[in-house]
Amino acid sequence: MDRKQHYDSLMDRSKRIMWQDDCYLDLQSTSCCAAAHTETQQLHWIQKHKDQLLSFVSHSFLEEILQHLRNVNVLTSAEETSIKAAGQLQDQVNMLTSIAAAKESQSSDALQAFIESSDSEVAQLILSYDATVKKHKEVLLQQYEKQRDRDSVSCPKLNISSRSLLMVDGLSDFQQKEHDLMQVGVTRGGRRNHLRQLGLAKLFEPLTRVSLPPRVTLTVGVAGIGKTTWVRHFIRQWCHGTMCPDIHFVLPFTLCELNGLEKLSAERLLKMTFPHLPAPGLVLNDACRTLLIFDGLDEFRSTLNFSDAAPCNDPKKEVSIDDLVTNIIRGNLLPDVSVWVTSRPGVASLIPGGLVDRVTEIPGFSPADIQVFLNHHFSENDFATRIWAHLEAHKILMVMCYIPCICWMLAETLLYIMQSGTQESLPKTCTELYAHFCSMKAEVGEPRGREPVKSEQHHATNRKLLGNLGRLAFYSLLKHKYTFSEQDLRAYGIDLLQTQCSLGVGVLVRTESTIHTTYRFTHLTLQEFLAATFYHVSSKRAIFDLFSESTMSWPKIGFQNHFRSAFQHSQQAEDGHLDLFVRFLTGLLCPTTMKPLAGLLALGKDDGSQKVWAGGFLHSLLSSVGSVVSLRAVNLAYCLQELQHGELLRSVEEDLRQGSLAGKLTRPHCVVLGFLLHVSPECSEQTNLTGCLNYPTVKSLLPQLLYCTHLRLENNNFKDDVMELLGSLLSAKDCHIRKISLADNVISNKGAKALSRALLVNRTLTAINLKNNSIGSKGAKFLAEALKMNQALVSINLQNNSIGEEGAQGIADVLQSNRKLVSLNMRKNTIGAGGAKRIAEALKTNRTLTKLILCSNQLGDKGTVALAEALTFNHTLLSLQLQSNSISNKGMTGLTKALRLNRGLVSLNLRENSIGVEGARNMAHALQENNSLQNLDLTANLLHDDGVQAIAGAIRFNQGLTSLHLQWNFIKSTATKALAQALLSNTTIQLLDLQENTIGNEGVIHLAEALKVNASLRTLCLQGVSAGTSGAVAMAEALTSNQTLQTLDLRGNAVGMEGAKALANSLKSNRSLKSLNLQENSLGMDGAIFIATALKGNHQLAYINLQGNGIGESGAKVISDAIRASAPGCVVDI
Repeated sequence: MDRKQHYDSLMDRSKRIMWQDDCYLDLQSTSCCAAAHTETQQLHWIQKHKDQLLSFVSHSFLEEILQHLRNVNVLTSAEETSIKAAGQLQDQVNMLTSIAAAKESQSSDALQAFIESSDSEVAQLILSYDATVKKHKEVLLQQYEKQRDRDSVSCPKLNISSRSLLMVDGLSDFQQKEHDLMQVGVTRGGRRNHLRQLGLAKLFEPLTRVSLPPRVTLTVGVAGIGKTTWVRHFIRQWCHGTMCPDIHFVLPFTLCELNGLEKLSAERLLKMTFPHLPAPGLVLNDACRTLLIFDGLDEFRSTLNFSDAAPCNDPKKEVSIDDLVTNIIRGNLLPDVSVWVTSRPGVASLIPGGLVDRVTEIPGFSPADIQVFLNHHFSENDFATRIWAHLEAHKILMVMCYIPCICWMLAETLLYIMQSGTQESLPKTCTELYAHFCSMKAEVGEPRGREPVKSEQHHATNRKLLGNLGRLAFYSLLKHKYTFSEQDLRAYGIDLLQTQCSLGVGVLVRTESTIHTTYRFTHLTLQEFLAATFYHVSSKRAIFDLFSESTMSWPKIGFQNHFRSAFQHSQQAEDGHLDLFVRFLTGLLCPTTMKPLAGLLALGKDDGSQKVWAGGFLHSLLSSVGSVVSLRAVNLAYCLQELQHGELLRSVEEDLRQGSLAGKLTRPHCVVLGFLLHVSPECSEQTNLTGCLNYPTVKSLLPQLLYCTHLRLENNNFKDDVMELLGSLLSAKDCHIRKISLADNVISNKGAKALSRALLVNRTLTAINLKNNSIGSKGAKFLAEALKMNQALVSINLQNNSIGEEGAQGIADVLQSNRKLVSLNMRKNTIGAGGAKRIAEALKTNRTLTKLILCSNQLGDKGTVALAEALTFNHTLLSLQLQSNSISNKGMTGLTKALRLNRGLVSLNLRENSIGVEGARNMAHALQENNSLQNLDLTANLLHDDGVQAIAGAIRFNQGLTSLHLQWNFIKSTATKALAQALLSNTTIQLLDLQENTIGNEGVIHLAEALKVNASLRTLCLQGVSAGTSGAVAMAEALTSNQTLQTLDLRGNAVGMEGAKALANSLKSNRSLKSLNLQENSLGMDGAIFIATALKGNHQLAYINLQGNGIGESGAKVISDAIRASAPGCVVDI
């Protein structure tokens, strides 16, 4: 039946309808029920295909539909006009279906008949989509459900659905040029707080309402990080309809499977890979949203040449496989299809950045993820805890575990050793780990498909297999080849049946598809290890250069010559792809490493001389490193680690932690320092290079300083030339530095200019300390201009930089526009009232700054009043420090008025001003209304008794203040009594500081009485308050009942022996005091002994100071020993 006859048969419903298969019913004689049933069927057809109509109908096809419905008189011109005016295409189609459904069956019949008789691809897509996509999803699920077992989704807390990709601006030089393991080491698994995170479900969505979905998405990650796992997870979720339901077809290709293909077209590739799809044209139709996945670009042997590839835009035209992939990514072929490419970073860089719309990176495991993984899979018999403890003790193994695939391998190997019942020590190096891994895989079972073989024959078979695999691994590594065909295996003497034995299955992964069968090593690092075993064994008998696979090369005899040759090739490799190979080669010289391989490799006797020689050879290479410490040089330190030759490594690490590297940074030390910044989180997170650097050493270490988190470069006498170097460091895309301290150097405005240029592009730095430099007003302006653009920095310290009024005004301009800065320190910068006024104006609109330090300037009352006015508008500033600014009662009047209105300020520092009694009274009035202020410092403000009494009256009712500093205020017992009475009712103050006030015994007695009732005070500072024995006895009596005071400072008083005795007795019952300072209190030997013997009781003391009490050296030793014996957890200064 041709299409016209088919259409006529559909439309001739006034006479007949089909009933079941071949039975017809005359409608003219039927009841109205049959007619109603027919109408329902037609409405059901529209409802069934409505989603497809909305998705696939194009503008041109809609025009054809409307024209046809007008021609058959089932659509009026008015209805057609209303449909076209409906807005978007989907709205128009939606209105069409609504109109057709609302009419009699003839309208829906005409629509159905037209579509079913049309030969357009859109019509075929509408009719066949449901059945096609159902079949496609069934096939994909059948294929990808098999591979679920080792995906990290098997651990619920690490499920990919709950994890995120990192959005990156592009690939850095480091990612493009360095070894995968080097990348993982410096990124600590890849989590960088400044990068935006993106869930897999949103990977192909627009980022904003006005942007378009990406056409080409690139996801990078090092080998074993889980790129294929993420792809599989996405495909499974799409098939189940839980992810990206708006994508109509997902077409996954594993690129290593395409290596055996030569010339073919896009449509033929689709037919070969997905034979169940009826017509490639339907899937590739521009009405469809189709996603093409190219997984594993790094395993694609053909070189992608985007500049010279022949253009092709015909999906039926046959071209070479590399040109086909290139044209699809470029958009010449299948321009309407979305493309998702996964790859290791180095190969991904071959794709021009302009062709990629979105670049994401897969982060590795964090230390917390590793713990979750171990607890989920290895929880029996406390294995997870034991494995974790081993990783913490050996940081190089922890670094490897950031890669999920290696984490599996390592944990299984350690578990195997622990369960074996032998007394073997656990592996400490990567080489030892892989030696045990291979040994484990060789011992697990016998070859499948054959009769059990004798142990000796089994070892011989494994030796042969491992030798051939090693040769394949080595020569493939030199060619950057990581996937293999069956033909490749046979070429290296590998029996395919042997690959099914335990060792073969353990080290090789076999992947089958409709196109090709491929093999690869379990992980890239395993290929590098096996390559090293081949080279190690072969170099002892080879007479030609092993780096030439043919025998036509210069003679090279002796292991040491071959060993030197390997390092020469490694140092010359720009991409670092031989780094791990030479690490393993070095590690194989350790007898403990070779022990597990004894039955697998043909090994001769080893007297340890080669290990000693290799150690000397590596040290000679370290000494000859160039002026800049490159990653090739750092790899030499990795080799020392594998050789277990760690004296130099331990020495540098100890010096770094103690901050004692000054004068010791020779070239080998610099290289080892670079190594420590890679493998030790403690060293990189707090890198203290204070007082030990100069221009040459900074230049030498510069590439490695990129990977620090907190970099301390204080007191290095740095000048502007060094700042140029550090500016380039902070401008690098690979920079990981989050905090940098350049305090106590001699940086001028030129150095500040270099720093400001870096801040314009840097996205990681959050805190910078420039304390005690000389940047001046010009330098402050340079930094201000950068801070207007910078969106990362949250804290800057400009203390003592002579920025003056001009510099302060520049910084004030920053506060009006910058929305990231949280903390600003401008202490001691000769800022006057003018600068303060500009800052105050900025604070009225700024809503991000929470801490402002303006101590030791020249604000005076005018500047203080201006800041006070700003506080009536600003309720986000939490801390304001105005110490030493010549503030009198006038300034205090304005400030206290503001405090009555302000509800944000938490901490106020007014030390060393002159607010006097009137200022104190004004503050008291403010405290009666303000309950948000928590920390108030009024040290050295000439308050006298009258002022403190006013404040005491306020804190009887205030419920916000938690700490109050009143040192050096000429306070006597009268005001102390008022404070003590206030403490009887106050329930919030936790710290009271009355140091250096002459309150005497009487004042201390008043406070002691208050302590018997008060339950909030945690710290009481009474240094130098002229207290004697009676005051100490009263305080001791209070301590027997008070169970909340934790710190008591009685330095510089005259407690004496009797006072010490009373305090000692109170310690026997007190359970709260943690710190007691009795320095310089004339205790004598007897008083100190009373305190020491008291510690035998049940106490909580963690610190006690008995210095300056006339005890003498011999007495000090006796007392110190007694305290340590009775209270080993207590720190004693004596």
